[in-house]
Amino acid sequence: MDDTPLRRLHVDVKRTTELSEHQQRVNSASTASTTGSPRTDGSQARFPISKLKLDNLFLQWLSMADSQSLVLSLLEDAKAGRQLARPAESASPLSPSAAQNLFAATTPPLSPQKARSPESPQSPSRRQGSTQIFTEVKADTVPQFYFPGGKPVPSEVREQALAKIDDLFRSSPDGLAVPAVRELVKEVFQLPKALAYPLFYKLVAPNSSSVSRDSILTWFDEKNVVQVDPVRRMFDILRKENCFYVAPDDLKSMMAGILLSHPGLEFLQETPEFQDRYAETVIHRIFYRQDKSGSGRLSFRDLKRGDLLHALTLLDEEEDINKVLKYFSYEHFYVIYCKFWELDNDHDFLISKEDLIRYGNHSLTYRIVERVFQQAGRPFRSKESNKMGYEDFVWFIMSEEDKSSDMALDYWFKCCDLDGDGCLRANEMLFFYSEQLHRMECLSQEPVLFEDVLCQMHDMIQPAKEGCFTLADLKRHKQLAGTLFNMLFNLHKFIAFETRDPFLARQEREDANLSDWDRFARTEYIRLAMEEEGEEAEPESSTDLWESSVTESAF
Repeated sequence: MDDTPLRRLHVDVKRTTELSEHQQRVNSASTASTTGSPRTDGSQARFPISKLKLDNLFLQWLSMADSQSLVLSLLEDAKAGRQLARPAESASPLSPSAAQNLFAATTPPLSPQKARSPESPQSPSRRQGSTQIFTEVKADTVPQFYFPGGKPVPSEVREQALAKIDDLFRSSPDGLAVPAVRELVKEVFQLPKALAYPLFYKLVAPNSSSVSRDSILTWFDEKNVVQVDPVRRMFDILRKENCFYVAPDDLKSMMAGILLSHPGLEFLQETPEFQDRYAETVIHRIFYRQDKSGSGRLSFRDLKRGDLLHALTLLDEEEDINKVLKYFSYEHFYVIYCKFWELDNDHDFLISKEDLIRYGNHSLTYRIVERVFQQAGRPFRSKESNKMGYEDFVWFIMSEEDKSSDMALDYWFKCCDLDGDGCLRANEMLFFYSEQLHRMECLSQEPVLFEDVLCQMHDMIQPAKEGCFTLADLKRHKQLAGTLFNMLFNLHKFIAFETRDPFLARQEREDANLSDWDRFARTEYIRLAMEEEGEEAEPESSTDLWESSVTESAF
C-alpha cells in the first residue's frame, strides 16, 4: 500500500487535532472567565492506560483502506466548504459488521445481553400525558384495603338487621325492656348478651323502663353497626359519649347485668357485699391484663389486642362460671379476696408493710416488700399513704403468682432495677439475693452461692449482653424469667425449683391451657374450701398440685 495517502492523512488529522485543541482551550478560558471557576480535566492523568489503548485502536482503525478513503473525502468536503453528508450505515466502517471485523482478533466474543426490565413510568412533571393512565391502572389493580367506617357489606345484610329490629318491636310496640335488648344485642349486633345492660342504660330515656325504636335506629346508623368490627361495637357500647377510652366505672353496668343474669352467680344475689367485691375484682383483673400502659384507661387498640370479647362470649356458652378462667371465675375471686382478708388484720381494707411480709408464710424478703411499698413496680391507687388498697393487692398477687405474664415481668423488673437504667446487673441481683442466703442459713438449708446461681441464670436466660439482663431478654424466656425473680426474693419458690420433680414440671408445661395463676388459684381454693368445712387435709388424698402446695408451705 502507498504511504503517501496515509502520510497526508496523518498530517491533515494532526492539523485538525491541533485546531480542535486550540478551540477547546479558547472555550475553556471563556467559560472560566464567565463562571469564575477554572475547569480542569484530569481524565488523561487518571486513566493513562485507557487513553493509550484508545489511541492504538484509533490508529488501527485509521490504517484501514475504507477508513482512509472516508476521512479523506470528509476532509476534502470540509476544505471546499461543502456540506458534510452522513455516510450510509452499510458503508460505514463503524457499522456492526466493521466493528466485528475490527475486534475479532483482539477480543473474545461478547456474552448475550440480559433482558432489560421494563422502564418505570415517568413522573408527572416529565410526562403529563401518562399521569391519568398510571392512576387508572393503579386504581384497577390495587384494591382498597382501609375502610375508616368499616368494610362495606351488601345491602341485604342491613335490610336483614332492620327486619330483625322490626320483629322485636312488633312484640314490644311500647319499647324494648332489658330481656328484649339482650336479644337485640345477640341477634342484630352479634355481641355477647352481657353488653345489653350498658347499651340499655345508654339509650333509655330518663324515668323510662324501655328503649324506644327511634333511639335504637339512631344508634344503629350513627355507629354504623353493620359495617364496623365487633370490637368497635363493644367499645362504642362501653365508653361514654365523646370519650376515646373505657374507664373502670364504665364496666360497672356490664358487671351488674352479669350478676343478675348469669346462672352461675345466682347464689350471690343474697349477699350484695360479695357481689360488689366480685364485680370490683373482675374489673381490676380486666385492667390488669388489658391496660398495657398502666394509665387506667382502655383504648380501642387495647381491646382489639386483648381477649375481653372472647371471655364475654364464653359467658353466654358456659353455665358454670368457674370454667371461664379469664376474669370471671368465682373461685379466682374467692382466692384473691380471702388472701387479702387474711393479711388485713384490722379489716380496714388496707394492707400495711408488716401485713404484706406475712404473705405466703413469709416467703418474700424484706427488701422486695420495701420496694413494693416504695411503689417501684406500680404507683398505689390507695388514698392512704404507705398503705396498699384492694386494687393494688390484686395487681400484686397476680404478678407474684404468675411471673410469666408481661404485666408481671414489668412489675418485678421495675422493683429489682434499683438504678432505673433498664438493666439488671450482678450488684443489683446480689442486693436481693444476700437476704436469701441469710434466710437459708437460718433455716439450716444448704446455701447456694450467688456465683453459681448467676451462671445458671445466664445459661437459662441467655441475655444479649453478658452481665446485663434487660426486660426484652426476660420476655424472650417468660417461663424462665419467673425463676430468676423467685431466686432473688421468694425463698419458698426458689427451694421448690431446686428440688422440683422433673415429671411434674413436664406435665405442667404440656398443659398449655392452664397458666401459673390458674394452677395456684385451683390449689388455694381447695385449701380454703377444706378449712371452711373444718376438714383436715391429708397429702395422700389430695392431687399432685395440693402436694406441691404443702411442700412449699413447709418452708
